Amino acid sequence: MTTTLDPLAAVRASSTPATKPTTANEAGSAERFLKLLVTQMQNQDPLNPMDNAQITSQMAQINTVNGISTLNTTVDGLNKQFVQLQALQGASLVGREITLQGDRLVVNQDSGQGRAGFELSGSADRVRVEVLGPSGRVVDSVELGAQGVGTHSFAWVPDAAAAAEVAANNGSGYRFRVLASAGPIAVPSTPLMRDVVQAVTMAGDHLQLETVVSGVVPYSAVKAFN
Repeated sequence: MTTTLDPLAAVRASSTPATKPTTANEAGSAERFLKLLVTQMQNQDPLNPMDNAQITSQMAQINTVNGISTLNTTVDGLNKQFVQLQALQGASLVGREITLQGDRLVVNQDSGQGRAGFELSGSADRVRVEVLGPSGRVVDSVELGAQGVGTHSFAWVPDAAAAAEVAANNGSGYRFRVLASAGPIAVPSTPLMRDVVQAVTMAGDHLQLETVVSGVVPYSAVKAFN
């Protein structure tokens, strides 16, 4: 009885674990590699054949390529699960107050108080917050004295004149600006406003928050949860 050996099948069996499922791309890449390897072995110089180290090295290379492909698939799956988890966590933010970059100063109807903040890039020996009405006119100011580098907050209660100006402009809100200085040198600052999350949406793989004042903002824009 004559037994025919298929060298391609033998090499394939030795390089592919029986228990590992392969994708169409992995199978195609492995098939092409094995065909090239077997052709190389069949046409090698009999007096100078490939040694086992060369064959093992080439098999290790194709296994590495297949492993990277599998890893990429796994990471992609984990990323999709992370996005879904982020959306579920984002739903719990509805109704929460957040801090983000902006110069709007919203007065809480219950407390009658407006709260906001700012971030200083350096220490200042004098910080003043100016509150602007709907027309852009300064309606009040808050002296905060010396402040260090970093994030700070302040509270402000509008007087009757400021409230009347807002009422006369169809309820348009207040804005504020921060004037900080260290001696004669101005200290740069970033205004931080407070807003409330109304809804959470997904834009591709990015989480977005729909807010009362700022509209739609990316989740990454949130500086703090109040």
